[in-house]
Parts: sequence; structure tokens; C-alpha cells
Amino acid sequence: MPWYSLLIVLVGLERLAELVVARRNTRWSMARGALVRGQRHYPWMVALHTGLLAGCLLEVHLAGRPFVPALGWPMLALVVAAQALRWWCIRALGPRWNTQVIVVPGLPLVRSGPYRFAWLPHPNYVAVAVEGAALPLVHTAWITALTFTLLNAALMVVRIRCENQALATLAGRPRPATP
Repeated sequence: MPWYSLLIVLVGLERLAELVVARRNTRWSMARGALVRGQRHYPWMVALHTGLLAGCLLEVHLAGRPFVPALGWPMLALVVAAQALRWWCIRALGPRWNTQVIVVPGLPLVRSGPYRFAWLPHPNYVAVAVEGAALPLVHTAWITALTFTLLNAALMVVRIRCENQALATLAGRPRPATP
């Protein structure tokens, strides 16, 4: 179980690295006249993601969830794949990537990296969903996995609608379909 706690700490450190990148990217965007959207749902996202990490640790330690290799190893592989996808998104978006909905007027949509696939308009959110389900299941924390997945799905409806509206408004084109 100590290795699972270390995994959660490492994911937490990765989140802190994301915040450092986001803060730098926010400064870059704001210097170019960026607009920030979705500020009301952002604190809920922070709370949900913090709750995911806390829930993983609490459920495993308090409920004595075992490591089941047949489940744990594939879920760990999904966690690693989700991290790879997330950082591919961050790299593709460059200074435009952020944890908030921040758009710079006049910039074209990114069509590189995972954003070149029209059938996958929000690849970063796929990474979030996969990681949110898989990370707890590495050590059979199924209540945390289920709770995060349901709350994240509801939040993503709001987030994706907000992001699509922000991008559509700036591009002067009709709003994309939302889930």
C-alpha cells in the first residue's frame, strides 16, 4: 500500500506542475488580451480533483481496499496513458493550454497533436475522465472511482459548453454542438 500512496503523491505533484504551467500560460494569454470564461465552475473543478486524490487515499486506507493485480495493473497502465495524453495536449496547445477557460482573440484553433482529430474535440477531458476512473481502481477504490466519474461527467457538461461557447464567440462562427 505504501507504493499506492506514493503514486497518489506523484499525481498530486503532477497537478502542481500543471498549475505552474497554467499560471505561466495565463500571464502569456492575458498579455495578449485574453478573455477568461467559466469562473463559476472552476472552484468546483479544483475541489473535485482534490477530492479525487484524497478519496483515493482515504478509501484505500480506511476501507482496506486490496490491490488486485488483474485490475490494478491495467488501471495503472491507463493512468500512465492518461498522463501521456494530457501532456501531449499541453504540448500541442503550448502557451494556450490552461486549467481555466482562457481564450486569446484572433488566434486560430489548434489543429496539431491530439487536436488534429476532428472526432475528438476535447482530448484533455478524455485524459481527465480516464485518469479519474483508473487511478482509484489501481487499488480497487471503486466508490471514489464511481463518485468522481459521475461528478466529473456533470461538471464536464458545463465545462465543455463553456469552452465551446468561448471558442465560437471569438472565432465568430456558430457554436459547436455540446453534449
